Amino acid sequence: MFKEFKTFIMRGNVVDLAVAVVVGGAFGAIVKSLVSDIIMPPIGLLLGNVDFTNLFAVLKAGEGGPYATLADAQAGGAVTINYGLFVMSIVSFLIVAFAIFMVIKGLNSMKRETPPPPAEPTEKECPYCFTMIPIPAKRCPHCTSQLD
Repeated sequence: MFKEFKTFIMRGNVVDLAVAVVVGGAFGAIVKSLVSDIIMPPIGLLLGNVDFTNLFAVLKAGEGGPYATLADAQAGGAVTINYGLFVMSIVSFLIVAFAIFMVIKGLNSMKRETPPPPAEPTEKECPYCFTMIPIPAKRCPHCTSQLD
């Protein structure tokens, strides 16, 4: 059983998939940081000092009254809709989707094969009757002209 498992693990597709999952996870963390630390703060500043991590709507209040931050609401046991975090997730998704699109586009452009060269012709045109005849022919079978 261990031998079969080792054979399964060492197949190329499984190893490639494992590498892709690890790299994808690391890439996701980088994109999340890019969105929350680089992209969203300037957007929030342009929109009047909006902190997207603290945009939420309280559905059911918990202990402690009006909440200034999402952390306060969650600590008080409030039920919230976190639409600011949702917006940040959408931006992250769009960045990841665009990056994947660019990678696939690059791979497809490298994968394009050049068309094979055209095959050598096997026929030529008779200069007298203009019908197609085999290249090695010495006489046209249609008009019986002698060919050079």
